Amino acid sequence: MLVILLVAAALVAVVVQTRRDTMADARHRTLAAAESFAHAPGLVAALNGPDPSATLQPLAEETRKAAGVDALIVYKLDGITLTHSDVSQLGKHVIGPYAQAAEGEAFTRTFNGALGPSVISAAPVKDASGQVVGIVSAPVTVESVQKTVNRQLPVFLVSAGAAVALAAVGAGLVSRRLSRQTHGLGPAEMTRMYEHHDAVLHAVREGVLITGADGRLLLANDEARRLLDLPADAEGRPVDSLGLDAGTAELLASDRIASDEVHLAADRLLSLNKRSTTPYGVHRTSVVTLRDTTELRTLSGRAEVARGRLRMLYDAGMRIGSTLDVSHTAEELAQSAVPGFADVVTVELQDLVLRGEEPSGASTELRRSAVAGLAEDHPLYPVGQLIHFVPGTPVATSVADGRSVLEPDLADAPGWQGQDVARARRILDYGIHSLAVVPLQARGVVLGLVNFWRAGDSPPFDREDLAFAEELAGRAAVSIDNARRYTREHATAVTLQRSLMPRGVPAQDSLEVAHRYLPAQAGVGGDWFDVIPLPGARVALVVGDVVGHGLHAAATMGRLRVAIHNFSTLDLPPDELVSHLDELVARIDVQDEDTEDAEGSTQPAITGATCLYVIYDAVCGRVTAATAGHPPPALVHPDGTVTFLRPTVSPPLGLGAGMPVETAEATLPEGSRLVLYTDGLLQNRTRDLDAALEALRQAVAGADRRPEEVCAGVMESMLSTRPDDDVALLVAQTRLLAPEHVAEWDVEPDPAAVGPVRNACARKLEEWGLDHISFGTELILSELITNAVRYGKVPIHVRLLLTETLVCEVSDGSSTAPHIRRAKDTDEGGRGLFLVARYAERWGTRYSTRGKTIWASQSLDSSGAPDDEALGDMFAGEWDDLEL
Repeated sequence: MLVILLVAAALVAVVVQTRRDTMADARHRTLAAAESFAHAPGLVAALNGPDPSATLQPLAEETRKAAGVDALIVYKLDGITLTHSDVSQLGKHVIGPYAQAAEGEAFTRTFNGALGPSVISAAPVKDASGQVVGIVSAPVTVESVQKTVNRQLPVFLVSAGAAVALAAVGAGLVSRRLSRQTHGLGPAEMTRMYEHHDAVLHAVREGVLITGADGRLLLANDEARRLLDLPADAEGRPVDSLGLDAGTAELLASDRIASDEVHLAADRLLSLNKRSTTPYGVHRTSVVTLRDTTELRTLSGRAEVARGRLRMLYDAGMRIGSTLDVSHTAEELAQSAVPGFADVVTVELQDLVLRGEEPSGASTELRRSAVAGLAEDHPLYPVGQLIHFVPGTPVATSVADGRSVLEPDLADAPGWQGQDVARARRILDYGIHSLAVVPLQARGVVLGLVNFWRAGDSPPFDREDLAFAEELAGRAAVSIDNARRYTREHATAVTLQRSLMPRGVPAQDSLEVAHRYLPAQAGVGGDWFDVIPLPGARVALVVGDVVGHGLHAAATMGRLRVAIHNFSTLDLPPDELVSHLDELVARIDVQDEDTEDAEGSTQPAITGATCLYVIYDAVCGRVTAATAGHPPPALVHPDGTVTFLRPTVSPPLGLGAGMPVETAEATLPEGSRLVLYTDGLLQNRTRDLDAALEALRQAVAGADRRPEEVCAGVMESMLSTRPDDDVALLVAQTRLLAPEHVAEWDVEPDPAAVGPVRNACARKLEEWGLDHISFGTELILSELITNAVRYGKVPIHVRLLLTETLVCEVSDGSSTAPHIRRAKDTDEGGRGLFLVARYAERWGTRYSTRGKTIWASQSLDSSGAPDDEALGDMFAGEWDDLEL
């Protein structure tokens, strides 16, 4: 505090003195500037000139800056300002204390002028006759003086702070030195501390020794004397003369540090710790503590066993349940306890658990699922055998009561031997002598049990061992139950997916198709493919992908697949079908978000599904494709070159938000190949999408390769291991319908043109050898052409296609189509469209940008045509077609 007060006083004195010196310097500087300018040559002539301000203002500013004053003001004796640092003051009349200067004397004083409080000096300007003709004043504002002082103030403050810090450090060093010498205590406190330390030293139940650097014993408490049996005069003597064990004497005399070293002293085992006291004092001494560990030896062994059991439980927890496979989890349980806890471990589970089903109750009929720790010639039941345990045996008791059973000595356990006396004898001869049976229980249900066996020189199981076995089995039971539940869900998902996936491709003549489906490591997914025959020698190829795995992905895949089949029956173009599918998914997402299941959770949305829809026309070889976020199909030309048909990219299903879907088209020669796939085929952490597409290009390239060969080659080259995502692959080789199996006619919009076209069709049917269905075909064509002529628009076109069926197509430029309706009693119109429906196996309408096409498909045999009686009944009916 004294130092702080002294420094503060000195700081105030320095500041006051500096301010005083600065003010004195300001007076001298202003007076010198005023007198110098007043005596400047030519000043008098400028004052008498026509424009004194114009002459003197620049000179005054230059002089002001050189002199370091705030202004240099020139006045006439009438008080008019001729120069000023503030040009707004020029020409103004100023009244100030300049009478003394007007009388011819220079002066300096403090004055509140136009620049504020200032130190101002004034000097007279005299002409040649000595008469005063003007006054020059030079002010310096008090604010400028204060700024000068303030600029010096940080230096003063820093110097004062440094002085205070230096004084504080010096005081601290002196205090620390004094505290080290006296330990911060006075004589009374030091005496009391010594008494307390001495009492504690001799009262503690642990031996304490202090040895010097020369190997002498400096201090020993009562416990140390007792443990080492030291003589009364031991203090001050060399350690090696006290009759100690050689190892103990060597440790006490050396500078070596020791931690829990065990030494023998008579019949005692002593644990010694030795540390140097050098960091805590100035003398080079060592302190040694001794502890009798004879009684702790047994407890230490038990603690080591417990530590090993805890580590085994930890390792088992990390190992058991690494997969969601029930059998593999049982094997992990068996292997985790061998050989650290048991010599042999067997695991038996209920068949319902192995199948993933919920056990209905305790059953003594169990299947051995895992064995660990035995050679191949062991006498126990083998893995996979279904064992019916006899009532009264330890296993049956454990399953029935849901509790563990301990058999320390199997030789004296008649209940155990009652299962199979001969096998029990072989087990005993094998060396197995102790058994612990622990049930595997989860949620109060017994899933199975685990048998721990010991053989050879291993000690028999006791109650502590049984407690550990129960803990291990309890942890494993949770993993087995999780695997069982996953197995059930996986089996359900597989069943659902198999029921929703196509079991094969339908028969059709337009394409030769091969396909592959490979599920991901995570199990059932949402990838699918479809081949859908369409009328008019056309085929739709579909591949899709639903993000995720499990039941939801499989169910979503089924919903989308059914929706595509339904939309395809409408014979929509690919872009319209994908647009309708996108709208459907968006609606389903909204419905699912608003719907809660039985557990109160909302259903997950479908967002994340992609789809590629391709239509191939075998008449002209044209391919039309539309996609919703799906990779493009590959086109392999007959010469083996590969290109990708890239429709305009659209968002995944449900995210289109009404955006238009565009198509891509290409015309393929016969023998070309279409390759459709899901993105699981391309995903690889070591390559990007472009590299994956290039790898696919190389895998499908090449001429004269059948679709099956291409599928096998792609799966082998693109997937070296089982993928993380599902893979669906569809390869289709194109065929063209023979030109002689296609017949076409243009029809004039005149009812008289129907007959010639019908006759031409009859001749074509005769040429094709289809006279037996000619009547029905002519009837169908007559009705369809007549409807087109009466109600349609030009151009009208008729086409016959001979495939596995006979397809009749009538096209016109109208976008409306007839449909069947019930006729009224007063209607005179024919029931032609109903006849078309009866004679044809299938019929329908498809739309294009130029109008519509009504088609009808007939079987090539006459079994589908109605007989005369059926035809009469048909005419007697009340159905008619609405002709638009």
